[in-house]
Amino acid sequence: MDIEAKPRNSDPIKKESWRTVMTLAYQSLGVVYGDLSTSPLYVYKILRADDNGEGGTFALYTLLCRHARVSTLPNGQLADEELYEYKKDEITSGSRDIGLSLKSTLEKHKILQKALLVLALLGTCMVIGDGVLTPAISVFSAVSGLELSMSKEHHQYVEVPITCIILVLLFCLQHYGTHRVGFLFAPIVVTWLLCISTIGVYNIFHWNPQVFQALSPYYMYKFLKKTKKGGWMSLGGILLCITGSEAMYADLGHFSQLSIKMAFTFVVYPSLILAYMGQAAYLSKHHILETDYRIGFYVSVPEKIRWPVLGIAILAAVVGSQAIITGTFSIIKQCSALGCFPRVKIIHTSPTNKHGQIYIPEINWTLMLLCLAVTIGFRDTKHISNAAGLAVITVMLVTTCLMSLVMVLCWRKSIFLALAFMFFFGSIEILYFSASLIKFREGAWVPVALSIIFLVIMFVWHYGTIKKYEFDVQNKVSINWLLSLGPTLGIMRVRGIGLIHTELVSGIPAIFSHFVTNLPAFHQVVVFLCVKSVPVPHVRPEERFLVGRIGPKEYRLYRCIARYGYRDVDMDDVGFENDLICCIAEFVRTERSGQTSAGNNSVTGTSDNLLSEDSDNDRKMAVVGVASANSEGSIRMCEEETGFSPEIAVVVAAPPPVPRKRVRFVLPASPQMDTGVREELRELMEAREAGLAFIRGHCYVKAKRGSSLMKRFVINFGYDFLRRNSRGPGNALSFPQASTLEVGMVYQV
Repeated sequence: MDIEAKPRNSDPIKKESWRTVMTLAYQSLGVVYGDLSTSPLYVYKILRADDNGEGGTFALYTLLCRHARVSTLPNGQLADEELYEYKKDEITSGSRDIGLSLKSTLEKHKILQKALLVLALLGTCMVIGDGVLTPAISVFSAVSGLELSMSKEHHQYVEVPITCIILVLLFCLQHYGTHRVGFLFAPIVVTWLLCISTIGVYNIFHWNPQVFQALSPYYMYKFLKKTKKGGWMSLGGILLCITGSEAMYADLGHFSQLSIKMAFTFVVYPSLILAYMGQAAYLSKHHILETDYRIGFYVSVPEKIRWPVLGIAILAAVVGSQAIITGTFSIIKQCSALGCFPRVKIIHTSPTNKHGQIYIPEINWTLMLLCLAVTIGFRDTKHISNAAGLAVITVMLVTTCLMSLVMVLCWRKSIFLALAFMFFFGSIEILYFSASLIKFREGAWVPVALSIIFLVIMFVWHYGTIKKYEFDVQNKVSINWLLSLGPTLGIMRVRGIGLIHTELVSGIPAIFSHFVTNLPAFHQVVVFLCVKSVPVPHVRPEERFLVGRIGPKEYRLYRCIARYGYRDVDMDDVGFENDLICCIAEFVRTERSGQTSAGNNSVTGTSDNLLSEDSDNDRKMAVVGVASANSEGSIRMCEEETGFSPEIAVVVAAPPPVPRKRVRFVLPASPQMDTGVREELRELMEAREAGLAFIRGHCYVKAKRGSSLMKRFVINFGYDFLRRNSRGPGNALSFPQASTLEVGMVYQV
């Protein structure tokens, strides 16, 4: 991922003030509830199943991955399970034998883990498909109100061009971000809700005050009993009343639980109930419309205010598309961070610390092109509505299945309660799903086709990523080979730091042997850097880095693993470099000063430092917090003009007229420091001032000879195409091109 972020070093885990909640609730009216649909009450309660503020089907999947080892991430470590996000989710009481048995079954069978991943990806793909269909049907339906002023022959030539123009403008607004769009759209939604609720109250009292009885579920039973097959088939159209509820959950990461609940309870739900009852009251007295092609909503509006309502409706339709667009951004970011989608450029748009508010240019323009294709291809709302209905109900069905697993594995509820939950809501959703699926040839094939395309992309990327990692593991360099080279590695060691990017969490990557055997010189300090994602929303700054040593101390080889959650904002290059070097220095200080216990699983002196055993027995690795979050009692980097002790300070002559500066590590107060520690810190500081080079491999992945035809096609064409057209792994760190060195390697997987 390529991250552009405004906030830095702000802690995303903090309690929000009421002012912040009210602001987010107001913004959510313009984003989450822009779809203007009644969300069923069970979705409203599903909001409790968020993953630390992040919603969507993939967030439920990551929640399951933390409570059972079902994650398909190839570079996972036991040390990751010591993260705060893992620990705080642990439930010691209320555990049940059936839940533990289910967890054990999932962890033992790879086929079940893959099936769970496919289920989560299917829901994700349907959300993306919904992101294509909802803007099309929302804007098209609003613009179709022009039918009231022209004949059937003429309005068809006006609706499509106007709809396409509005859609292009909508997607062009996305780069301003959820923060600005929410404030821009919220007044439109408030006006629209006030408008339709007022019209609804007028129609209720003017045409049929007894329509309030329709709130009773008894009449739903009577309706289905009387209409039978016709009533069952009509359920596919009724789904249009609940479109947007799936986006309400996916958009959770852009706001908060409380803000979404407040907006729904006090504004959205009452207004829409009045609007639907008003339309029902009007239709109860007008069974036959004058012209069959005119839509019912505008006919139910009093004639004197139809044109103003049409204008508000077009604006509201634009807003209605916002919920699913922002929800698509969120769910794509989750998939990309966890290796299930090609790397994309992610821009954080919030001026505050609301890290869930993002914009993805590639996805935005892809959605726009697909949306225009659907609009121009169908040219009527009937087929688009059939497609949107199937996408919505599929997302709900997948969410219900994952929720049942969350109840057992994460919340440790009774298996019978989970089955009752899935049976009750699942049976309703299957009823709607079957009613939508029967219209497959009448437009419902579109979300299926889109989902298959995106599912193939995700599968190919995930499969290729795993095979590439397996190749790295199989071809990593032996530690014995490194030890045989001696402290100089058999070459000239020059000043500076060589930062070698690798996806390995243990062992020495094959790329390093290429350097040692083909170059006459290398840096005096070498850091093997792995930047990886873990299945949690956030990694606390004090748990960011895992630092260890490879080989003897005089080799000056370090391993550093930087861990990020799928909602974290990666730091800029300068901040990342400083924190990385300071964490290595802190590791050197605690290790050499006797604070690191070689035989225990903890580091004394730092309460939240943990150790993990490297699989190659290079050395143990310690969790070291970044300097910005762990300034007390740790090493920091400081730069001033005078006043430093010459024992640790390194004088650097800057070009004139800039005055000379002294750069040093600011050490915490300690009784004494070992001479070896001072020497190693001095050498590390000198290497930092000499410069840092970021070295990464530019891989060419191809299938091995003798591989099956399917594997050759997936790797040689599918994965290679996606890799060449996606962001590179090192782009997430935003290192300057002048400091970056790429080395080509051929991977035969």
